[in-house]
Amino acid sequence: MAILETKGLTKQFGALVAVDDLNLSVEHGGVFGLLGPNGAGKTTAIKMLTTLLPPTRGSATIAGFDVVRRPSDVRRNIGYVPQLISADGTLTGYENLLVFAKLYDIPRRERTKRIQDALDFMGLTDFARKMVRTYSGGMIRRLEIAQSMLHRPRMLFLDEPTIGLDPLARKTVWDHVEQLKADYDTTILLTTHLMEEADSLCDRVAIMHHGKVVAIGTPDELKASIGPEEASLDDVFIHFTGDSMETGGGYRDVRRARRTARRLG
Repeated sequence: MAILETKGLTKQFGALVAVDDLNLSVEHGGVFGLLGPNGAGKTTAIKMLTTLLPPTRGSATIAGFDVVRRPSDVRRNIGYVPQLISADGTLTGYENLLVFAKLYDIPRRERTKRIQDALDFMGLTDFARKMVRTYSGGMIRRLEIAQSMLHRPRMLFLDEPTIGLDPLARKTVWDHVEQLKADYDTTILLTTHLMEEADSLCDRVAIMHHGKVVAIGTPDELKASIGPEEASLDDVFIHFTGDSMETGGGYRDVRRARRTARRLG
């Protein structure tokens, strides 16, 4: 059964069509990857799906709720970790989670246990009373995932969750995403520029280019579709998005990525 469906979902900014007739069906459970070069429309698509941006046309439902007509119901059923840091560095890890517990209207009698369970699950119990500004980049990302899971959403959106992290911190985040996949009844949709990450974590992936989905399937199916037995997901990405180097996005994209990397580093 599909937990997320889009039909002709489109977002246009003036003459620019950022997301063009997006048709997706994401089955309940597992990890779905949304891949593509900078400017492909991935983040715009996620912002529409998380009710942060209204579509120009088309429709999308999550857990059966329309993102335009039932946004409050959608928000109750999703968690979202954006590229930019959402944790407050002037608060402790526990205080950040308490703020989110209140925002999610988690009953007072349940808050302490929910927060402690989230800290335990993400390996942050020993750091719960420390200021978040003293956390490493990997710890911040784990805290943000903990925040987004407090209300036990049916679907979790992770927009480049390992951007700016060193290899060890990245692996730690991967391990926790795998644990979420195994232990919780939560469907995960993530974006990433790391093909190794997508190949390791994702059950299915869709590749976007110029606002459109140009390929979709399991990593193995996509690798098989381009021919050579030794093909990697990097080869698949290049095959479907062109063999010329992308510019890496505009000034704002680069500035945002570098600012996030500095804060996580």
